[in-house]
Amino acid sequence: MTPSLFHLVDWLVLGFVTLVVGHYLIGAGLALVALVQLRGRLASSSVEELASAATLPPITLLVPMYNEGVVAVEAVHALLGVEYPTKEVLVIDDGSTDDTVARLHEAFDLEEVVRPPMAEIEHAPVRTAYHSRTRPELWVLSKANGGGKADAVNAGLAYARTPLFCMLDGDSLLARDALLRAVRPFLDDARTVAVGGTVGIVNGSRVRHGRVEELRMPRSWLARFQVLEYVRAFSAARTAWDHIGALLIVSGAFGLFRRDAVVALGGLDDETVGEDMELVLRLHRTLREAGTPYRIGYAPDAVSWTECPETAAVLGRQRDRWHRGLAQILWRHKRMLFNPRYGKAGLLAFPAYVFVEFLGPVVEAIGYVGLVVLLALGMVDVPLALLLLALAVMLGVAQSVAAVALEQLAFRRYTRLRDVGMLLLLSVIENVGYRQLTVWWRLKGIVSYFRKQNAWGVMTRTGFQTS
Repeated sequence: MTPSLFHLVDWLVLGFVTLVVGHYLIGAGLALVALVQLRGRLASSSVEELASAATLPPITLLVPMYNEGVVAVEAVHALLGVEYPTKEVLVIDDGSTDDTVARLHEAFDLEEVVRPPMAEIEHAPVRTAYHSRTRPELWVLSKANGGGKADAVNAGLAYARTPLFCMLDGDSLLARDALLRAVRPFLDDARTVAVGGTVGIVNGSRVRHGRVEELRMPRSWLARFQVLEYVRAFSAARTAWDHIGALLIVSGAFGLFRRDAVVALGGLDDETVGEDMELVLRLHRTLREAGTPYRIGYAPDAVSWTECPETAAVLGRQRDRWHRGLAQILWRHKRMLFNPRYGKAGLLAFPAYVFVEFLGPVVEAIGYVGLVVLLALGMVDVPLALLLLALAVMLGVAQSVAAVALEQLAFRRYTRLRDVGMLLLLSVIENVGYRQLTVWWRLKGIVSYFRKQNAWGVMTRTGFQTS
């Protein structure tokens, strides 16, 4: 390969990096506009007024659990304490082999009851239904293991009775007013079929009785880097996509859905490991093709807290699974790519997920390999290489700083100056080491996809720091 060709590859990689970061920075600008508008709306109507409204639709919280004994009781206490006048908490134990059900029995005095299903949705058999003697809004379904979260959610969906349901993870800690904030788009626009909430990382924070009393940065560096990633993904990216009406993902860790719309689709698809995004794309496609007016939105002020991985092995498996799931979903719904029939979702958001999210690690890896080859052949133009590196790092840092600024200006969830300073520091140092790790894990996800691997992998919980 000639030196000029090497330089062409370098400039192509830089061009791609500029495209990627530019896309995120434009998103940050859109997110700023959206968050300013949100603050204006919130100033005109309080959550307390909303809580007293007689028109709030009942909600069922679907909480799938598999071997969540470490966090199960704390998580259920948090969900029971969420402020919402008409809610049920439906825990679906997906054939756990640990003491998840036993701990729930002890904590909430469960008794075996008869609870018939309300819809025909395919799922592994439900063995027993339980009802709490002390908390009438709490129900537990004990079922055979269905091989993944989608099957557990489908079982809960079949037994749910309310017009709206909330999909959560087994370790989710909802903020006390999260449901009131998440339901607001359904009240504002009757066409709404799904609303995503913000998911934040609780590692290192002080939790008491299922409440996050003080939000702090984690002690683990791996967890700290993930905090920054979550801030970028939610405060900036999802707010921007929602603002232009092209949101493609509602996180399975906190999403509110219209029950009849999801039942009509047959529930979640258990053949993909990215069931949350697949469901939203299927909603977009089905409703667009039917000509049915709809809205899929995002409530950035509605928050759920979750525990993130703190070891490289667990985090690597998670990122492998996420990227493998992304590949499955994009291929399954490939007809949306640049298809005007699907509006902004097909013309803007879907291409961004293909070329930025999915192909991003491939292009970045090519850049790293190209640099190594150039060094080995002694063909590096040092000033040009330093310039390209500096530009790439500066653009990445600008993207992260913009997301942190949005988070602090809109919500100021991190109140300690040292935590904000840590987020800004992470914006710089993630570019050396951590970023390359995530590229490697995502490349492994692509390989896993072509090998047709469909396993979820094990997520090890350490439990919340309680006081």
